[in-house]
Order: sequence, then structure tokens, then C-alpha cells
Amino acid sequence: MSTLIAVMAGDGVGQEITQEAVRVLQALELDLEFVEAEVGGAAYEAHGHPLPKQTIELAKKAQAVLFGAVGDWKYDELPRHLRPEQAILGLRKELGLFANLRPALLFSSLAEASSLKPEVVSGLDIMIVRELTGDIYFGEPSGVRTVQEGPFAGEQQGFDTMLYAQSEIRRIAHLAFQAAQKRQKKLCSVDKANVLETSQLWRDTVNEVSQEYPDVSLSHMYVDNAAMQLVRAPKEFDVIVTGNLFGDILSDEAAMLTGSIGMLPSASLNDSQQGLYEPIHGSAPDIAGQNKANPLATILSAAMLLRYSLHNDEAANRIERAVQKVLEEGYRTADIEQPGCTLVGTAEMGDAVIQAL
Repeated sequence: MSTLIAVMAGDGVGQEITQEAVRVLQALELDLEFVEAEVGGAAYEAHGHPLPKQTIELAKKAQAVLFGAVGDWKYDELPRHLRPEQAILGLRKELGLFANLRPALLFSSLAEASSLKPEVVSGLDIMIVRELTGDIYFGEPSGVRTVQEGPFAGEQQGFDTMLYAQSEIRRIAHLAFQAAQKRQKKLCSVDKANVLETSQLWRDTVNEVSQEYPDVSLSHMYVDNAAMQLVRAPKEFDVIVTGNLFGDILSDEAAMLTGSIGMLPSASLNDSQQGLYEPIHGSAPDIAGQNKANPLATILSAAMLLRYSLHNDEAANRIERAVQKVLEEGYRTADIEQPGCTLVGTAEMGDAVIQAL
């Protein structure tokens, strides 16, 4: 029986990059069934909602979701619950995707493309494990209210609530320790325990979980220091585990160490290893339909899909080796263009990866 993969290309360049990732997966000749569904702005146009019921149903049936990107400036005036970005938040909630894995891996042939000196980033290989379903993004109460008294009386005031339950922290901590066991056995937990009660609970709980992983070296770092160290000495990190808000920021910072946000994949997993796989970049509507977008992050996301949801390390390794070979041969899209290299478009880069397979 074929393994069902839900394909949700979304908006902007999502259509182009997802197509190339599907082509690469098809070239492996595995027993996969690809079923497409609309999501984001495209779904709003067709169904009046960024995450229609039929899209949710498909996602729940599928072993994995291959996701492109959502969003467009033309939807910025919509009510928040109808904006394209709500689709990804809704899928995380519906599928229980609590863990986001974002590798920041610098391919040796792109060392010169990094914003940092090659000697600082050469050999970079970090895994950021971000909790996805808690924290200030989902905490209640939140909203905007009119202040009734005090120095801000009569003014509008926005408020959000940072919340974490111990079970949420334990769950993500176990996954991060297990990831570290497969790597260099170094885990850095990032928080703001000197200021936030939520972070103090986070730190105490991670320490408690660490007793079950004596082979992993655990350290703690405040988020502001972690942001600084990612720029100063990024190779000191192996696995970083942190909450939703801090992880959102740090993972994008780490992305730029690799030379381009267009190179980095991600995986979002639930308890049963069902996952949603997507590039970490956005929909880039300014270049949509122009065959300019870099599909490598989405192709590498497909490799993560094979590794984490289908447990096929061999096929995942084949894709990653093919991407490395293509880069070594000098193929570049515009975002990673370097002197002396061959500039190619989205489809041509997909062709090159398939050829390298």
C-alpha cells in the first residue's frame, strides 16, 4: 500500500519549490502517493478560509505533509483569523505538531556566502529544537483592551500571556536529548530564567529530564547571550532546545549563518512522528512565477520527511548527497550566486539534483 503524502504548495514561490521537491521524491521511485490540497491565500480565494476542512482531513490521513509557503501582501488587510499564515498555525494545532527541528548546516562550498568569516562558520552543523504549541503565541488571555485606570488610563493596551506546563517542557526536552544522543551529545537549553517565571520552570524541568540522559552534556544560556554566541562562536553549539518565541528568533538568526535562508529545511513532528516539512523561508511574492526561487530548502525538507516520518535514512542521505554534489559542481540560484558559478533557475536546480541522484 502506498504511503500518502499531502502536498500543500500554498502561495507565491511555494508552487514552484514544492513541485521540484515532489519531482525529486518521485525520482527515487519509492511507493509514495502524492495528493495536493489548497492552503493559505490560495485556499482563501477558493474556499473563503486559509485552512479548509478538506485540507485538514487530508493532513490527518497523510503520513506526512510537504508544505511550500503561504502569504501575500494583498491579504494583509484581512481579519487575522483569515490571513494565510493562520493555515500553518492551524495545522500545527490540528496535528499536534509540538516539535520543530531546524538544522543549520553549512555546505562547505557555500562558506564564502555566509555573512560571517569562513573560518567562523566553516563546518557549522547545529540542530535547533523549538517547542511549537505553547508559549506566548498560544497563551490566554491575549488581546487589546482599554486601560481603565493608572498612568495609561484611556489608552489601548495589547497583552499576551506566556505559558508553559511541565508536561509540554518535558516532551520537547526528551526529544532534544534524544537528538543530541545521535549527534555530539551536547545540548544547550535557552531561556530567560533571570527574568521570567516561565523560563525558570523551563530550566528546572529540563534539569529534571537531564537525569535520564547522563551521556548528554547539558548547558543553559540566556536567550540574549545565545543570540550573541550564535554570531561570535556558532560552532560551539550542537543541539539547542528552546521555547516557541525564542526558537522562532534564534532559528532565523542561525539560518543566515549558512549563507541563505533559501537553503534551510525544517520538520515539525507530533508524538507519532507524523510531520509537516517545509522550507523556513516565506512565499516571496515579488519573485513568484519567475523561476528564480531556490528549491533546495524544500528538497532538503523532503529528505527530512523521508528520515523522520518514513524512517528511510538511505533515501534521505541520497537526496542530501545529491544537493551537496550540485553545489560542489557550481550550480547556484540567485540567492546564493557566487563569482564563477553557474546561475540557474528553480526548475533547472531541480533538474540538477535529479541528475545527481
